[in-house]
Amino acid sequence: MSATRYRRFLKLCEEWPLDESKKGRDLGTFLRYKVAHAFREGENTQLSDPEKCDQMYESLSRINTNVYRERFPRTRDTSFTGVTVEECRMLLATGSMQQMDEEKKGLWKTLMERFSAKPEDVSHDKAPDNK
Repeated sequence: MSATRYRRFLKLCEEWPLDESKKGRDLGTFLRYKVAHAFREGENTQLSDPEKCDQMYESLSRINTNVYRERFPRTRDTSFTGVTVEECRMLLATGSMQQMDEEKKGLWKTLMERFSAKPEDVSHDKAPDNK
């Protein structure tokens, strides 16, 4: 029975889209990691709670097939802020997030990082003791 569950999860991972704009933060990548971790021995993995595994699969499958999106359609493609889906995707892309992190640092911290002395630039010779 574990083999069937494993194959179902593998199929779900294949179908789940990857968002290349969110490197390391993508739900599809996280799902693949969790499945690999849960089924370490592949089809031979012994599950401690098969019912919970089945529930998880069914929930993820419903999300992947847009069951709730079709059941509860949105009246508008914007949020309360007025930001469109495409604008939101652009803001949440890894490149944009890194740029915002750089801007948050502030001028002083950025200058300190750029002009701080590197360890190889500092002389390691000690001054002689004058005792």
